[in-house]
Amino acid sequence: MALTMPAFLLPHTVTVKPYAGNGAYGPIFGRPFTVRRAYVEDRRRRVRATDGAETISETTVITQPGAAIPAGSEVTVWPGTPAERTATVITSSTFDHPSAPAHLEVTLT
Repeated sequence: MALTMPAFLLPHTVTVKPYAGNGAYGPIFGRPFTVRRAYVEDRRRRVRATDGAETISETTVITQPGAAIPAGSEVTVWPGTPAERTATVITSSTFDHPSAPAHLEVTLT
C-alpha cells in the first residue's frame, strides 16, 4: 500500500475548474470541484510549462493523489479570504515513491 500525504499537512481548501479543451469561444472547463485537503504556498519560482517555455509560477498547491487537475485548469486559492484569487495551472505533477508520501503538485500562474 502506497503512503499518502498526511491530512494534517494539508490544511487548505481549493476549488478547481478542470480544463477540458478549447472551443470556438476559448477554453472549456468541466464541472468545478473542491479539494478539501491541500497545501497552498505563495512562492514565486521559475517553471517549465508543458509547451517547454519557461514561465513564473506564483503559487504551488499540493494535494493527495487522485484529483485530476490538468494544465490549463483554473484553481481558486484562499477562498473566502481577502487573498482569494483564481489562477491557471501551468504544470501538474504526480509524485509516487514506495517509501515517501505520494502527492500531486500543481504550479499556478
